Amino acid sequence: MDQPTPELPVGRYHPQLPAPSRLMQFDTTLGAAAQCCGMNPANCSLLSYEMKPLPVDPRILSLAAQVTESSGQDVPGLLLKIKDILTSVVPGSNELQKIKQDLYYYDLVQYCLFVLKQDYTGVLGGWTTAAQLAEILSICCVGLEVKEESEEFYNKLLPSAVDNLLFLGRRLQARFVRAIKDEERSEFSHNFKTVMDALYRLCEGHVQLTAKVLQNEQFQQLLITDDIEISTVIMSVLEKISRTNTAVLLELPEKSLHCILDELVYKLSSSTNPVIGNAAIKLLLLITKSDAHILMTLVLRYKGLQTLLSKQWTGKGFDKNLNQLMDLLYSENYKVGKTQRLQQAACLIQAAWRGFQTRKRLKQLPKAVTTLQRNFRAKREQKLQDLRKQKEEEDLHRQLHLQRQRAMRLFHERQLTMLEIVHAGQVDKHILEIKEKSALTIQRYWRAFKARRNFQWQKKSLQQYKAAVILQRAVLRFLEKQRKKRAYSFWKQPRSLSDEERLSLQQKVDDHIRLHPASEMSEEMSRELHHQAQENLAKYLLRRSQDHKAEQHRQALLAQVHTDLDQLMCAASLKESTVKDLNDFMSRSGPVVAKAKQSHITMLKYTQWPWWKKIGEEVFDEDAVSEDLLSAELGALFIGGSKT
Repeated sequence: MDQPTPELPVGRYHPQLPAPSRLMQFDTTLGAAAQCCGMNPANCSLLSYEMKPLPVDPRILSLAAQVTESSGQDVPGLLLKIKDILTSVVPGSNELQKIKQDLYYYDLVQYCLFVLKQDYTGVLGGWTTAAQLAEILSICCVGLEVKEESEEFYNKLLPSAVDNLLFLGRRLQARFVRAIKDEERSEFSHNFKTVMDALYRLCEGHVQLTAKVLQNEQFQQLLITDDIEISTVIMSVLEKISRTNTAVLLELPEKSLHCILDELVYKLSSSTNPVIGNAAIKLLLLITKSDAHILMTLVLRYKGLQTLLSKQWTGKGFDKNLNQLMDLLYSENYKVGKTQRLQQAACLIQAAWRGFQTRKRLKQLPKAVTTLQRNFRAKREQKLQDLRKQKEEEDLHRQLHLQRQRAMRLFHERQLTMLEIVHAGQVDKHILEIKEKSALTIQRYWRAFKARRNFQWQKKSLQQYKAAVILQRAVLRFLEKQRKKRAYSFWKQPRSLSDEERLSLQQKVDDHIRLHPASEMSEEMSRELHHQAQENLAKYLLRRSQDHKAEQHRQALLAQVHTDLDQLMCAASLKESTVKDLNDFMSRSGPVVAKAKQSHITMLKYTQWPWWKKIGEEVFDEDAVSEDLLSAELGALFIGGSKT
């Protein structure tokens, strides 16, 4: 029952316990906090925790450091300090919630969970320490809100806590049974009650754990104990759990539910202690009130339960609960009896109907026998005819075989006769011709057989080839439709063919196909052709998209040129132009304005030249314009420019 747990070695943490992964980065931040709290920073350099809006209780930091640096025998005693930390704050306050979260994030709750399986024989405080740790674990888990790694808390830590608490309860129950002294029995009984209260507190805070508790084998083993005190405590816990979650019994498997009901009924039938009887009857009353299906199961499975209760437990001091349970059983027995009577009546009606049908069939039996004999004789006659037909087929096969042998014999005789007639010099030639004809016949049959076999092998490849052709044809037809949709409106469709032209073209196509038959393609060639077609199609679609974009760009540039040209053609003369017209031709670009100024000044300079300089039509150097001219005001007109 008790499995000794090895002592925890002195070090950072025990390998079987959860490593303080969140306590590894505290070398710098915790030093200042430890000095403020009056602690030695050297002893606290191990711990680390993410910065929280509220400060962490220094007692938690100190306790976490001591736990991780202590041996296995000292860890339970150190963890008892958590109770002082929890009782130092107001219950239900935000500070208590913060302390629980810090205990969880610093892995102190996980330490409390794992040390429950330790052997407390040599630990200071003994099994009382284990019971207190169980109480601390339940208090820390109830009301704890885990925002990070919530799945690990709800799916791993809480179920493990239930298993460890029940395992500890089994240990205490075994030691209670083996104890001889009254003081030891009283101590183990008190510790067992403490552990069970912790289990109930955990189930009350997390209702989803009730089903796991009732299905646990350790809990079922505790329920079937014969000790009065242990049985009373277990049934009390079961009653509280059932009241906390009334639907848990409906969620249980049939095997677990029957195990609980069997044990309760067994206690009522085998025990005479009023305490056991009162607890069992209360529990059965609560179970039967929760669901009518369970009540029916109880009535059908334990048919003498009502008589047992009335004879053995009447007048024991709890007649009120007993009478309620018996009333429920009586009403359900009445319903079951009524249902059984209806079933018996239905069975009687069915028996009468079956008897009537049987007598009716017996009256028709002579006709049936006659029909059966007729069918048997007809079947036997058919079988004899099949045998005669098979015999005739065998005789026909034998005659055909004899005819073939006779024909073969005649053929050989004719060959011998022919060899006698043919000249001796022509015999070899004649035999060679016969051999060639025979070889050609054999080859012809062999090629036919091989072609049929290859056709069966290549049938799948041919189907794939035809499918590829069909897909390509559909794709080409689709692309042709898309091209027609995108065609310009002024594009003229080709003239439709007449019937004579269509017949002529079809005849040409048929003649070409007849003169140039398509060669068979292998599977690899077909696949390669398919891949090439797909690649060409992809290249065509990509090139078409690029051409379409380039065409759109050209159209946009052409439209811009036409717009500028129309603006220049419709511009007013210099005499009639106003400031508004000037702004229409003013460019917003600084370089363009500077270039326009330079060109305008160059033209003005050129007009002021004497006539003898213009004779040679020398090109004027625009770079020779002075900087004073370029620094003129920016209101110059740029003729022929655009707004961009």
